This record gives sequence, structure tokens and C-alpha cells, in this order.
Amino acid sequence: MKKLSLFVLTTLLFAGISFAQSAKTAEWPEMKSFHTLMSATFHPAEEGNFAPLKEKVAQLYRASKVWYASEIPANYKPEETKAILNKLMIQCHDIWAQVDAKASDEKLKQMITEAHDSFHKIVGECKKDK
Repeated sequence: MKKLSLFVLTTLLFAGISFAQSAKTAEWPEMKSFHTLMSATFHPAEEGNFAPLKEKVAQLYRASKVWYASEIPANYKPEETKAILNKLMIQCHDIWAQVDAKASDEKLKQMITEAHDSFHKIVGECKKDK
């Protein structure tokens, strides 16, 4: 009986942790979607592989537009967040234009790095203090 109780307690504990983590990442699903694309394009470009960025730049821009248009959660500073989201959306559009214009990999790396920095400002500096 003790083993069954321990098993049930452990299962409930893990379920609770899993739910809390999914709730935390689901608090702003548009941010999560954008982050998935940013990771898939920025990190390879960092290593000199620009194919993912060139292939997914339109998706990256569209995800930035969706994120910009989404409701800002209450735990973010609304004015600062909206301003940086706007900047990020413009940066993603400009990257797309430069990919279409066959810009150098060096130029694309600089631009995706700046967009990545903007992303981190949103997830870091734009959050309200707890």
C-alpha cells in the first residue's frame, strides 16, 4: 500500500511540475513560436550556416508580425514591449529584404544578431519586476 501511495504521489508531483512548466511557456504562445524560428535561424548563422535563415526568413518575419499583433501579457511592460516588438518586426522584414537582395553572409549575420538581441530585450528587460 505504501508503494502505491508513493507512486501516486510521485506521479501527481511530476504532473504538477509538467503543468507549471507548460503554463509558463504557454503564457505567450506567439513569443514561443517566434523563439522557435529565431533559434532555428540564428544559431546556425552564428556557426556560419545561413541556409536555415535563408529558407525560413519569410516565416520569421510572419511570426514577428503575429507576435507584434498579439496581446501583451500583464507581466510585461506594455509600452517598452510594444516598441521593441515593432523594432523586431522591422528588423525581420529587413533581413528578408536583404536575403532577397542576395546580401553577404556577413551582413545577414550582423542583422540576425541584432534581431536576436532585440528578442532578448523583450524576454529580459521588458518583464515587470516580480
